[in-house]
Amino acid sequence: MQEFLEYVIKGLVSRPEAVTIHPVKRAGTTVYEVTVDPVDMGKVIGKNGVTINAIRSLLQAGSGKRGLRCAVEISEAPPTGG
Repeated sequence: MQEFLEYVIKGLVSRPEAVTIHPVKRAGTTVYEVTVDPVDMGKVIGKNGVTINAIRSLLQAGSGKRGLRCAVEISEAPPTGG
């Protein structure tokens, strides 16, 4: 499922090298903590959260077929000094 998330999210953003995905187990659910560049946050969330909700729906459908429970959390990467 992590590969699916990487493919979809990196395809949406303008800085795919800044995307990181870390799976974390929480109470029987794998939570994928996705970090993106701050300029790409709006692209991943979408207008009124439509894009991220679609990603979550696809992830849940795919993981459900495999008997898994998955979720997605999005956060901004810390600004780089420079």
